[in-house]
Amino acid sequence: MSSIISGVLSSTWPMILVSVVVATSLRLTYLVKNHIHFTFYKEVFMLVAIVYVLELFQIVTSGDVVSWSTNNFIPFQEMFRYRIGSPLFIKNVIGNIVLFMPYGFFIGFYLKEDKARFILLLTLLVSVTIECVQMSIGRVFDVDDILLNTLGGFIGAKVYILLVKLTNHIPAFFKSEFFLNIVAFVALLGFFILI
Repeated sequence: MSSIISGVLSSTWPMILVSVVVATSLRLTYLVKNHIHFTFYKEVFMLVAIVYVLELFQIVTSGDVVSWSTNNFIPFQEMFRYRIGSPLFIKNVIGNIVLFMPYGFFIGFYLKEDKARFILLLTLLVSVTIECVQMSIGRVFDVDDILLNTLGGFIGAKVYILLVKLTNHIPAFFKSEFFLNIVAFVALLGFFILI
């Protein structure tokens, strides 16, 4: 899984860097012009969401499909084809779940939504859209990807809901803007080192 992530990052870092600089400059201009308080960790989180969307686009539109692949409209047919733990299982089953976990988390965060049905509906809509686009650009439509992506979005949303519940039981310092800014700075530094 880490080799897949590093492979995507190594080919997309120019797009990420330019997009982050453009988004940051536009956002800072907006904040300064409207005299809005700058909260570092919130801005970093927003950048992470932008990078996620860019990477998701790259992953779902790249042409890395093997020529023998065909459309799959039968649920569970493809996902049970792989031996559990095999590289293909990790890439195609686990990968499709993990790919959409951030999406569910972001939906929960931005909508402050704790209703799983609504998050599932949005995740399903995005996943169906992606599969239809893939079919129209020479890739394949796979209903199993929709099921796995939706599961990933649901897990991501549940992680968000769990974190919200946990924050009610942690000391105030760990919820302070100062502490969250430090965590965001360290995470951002780690990300740039990774790239």
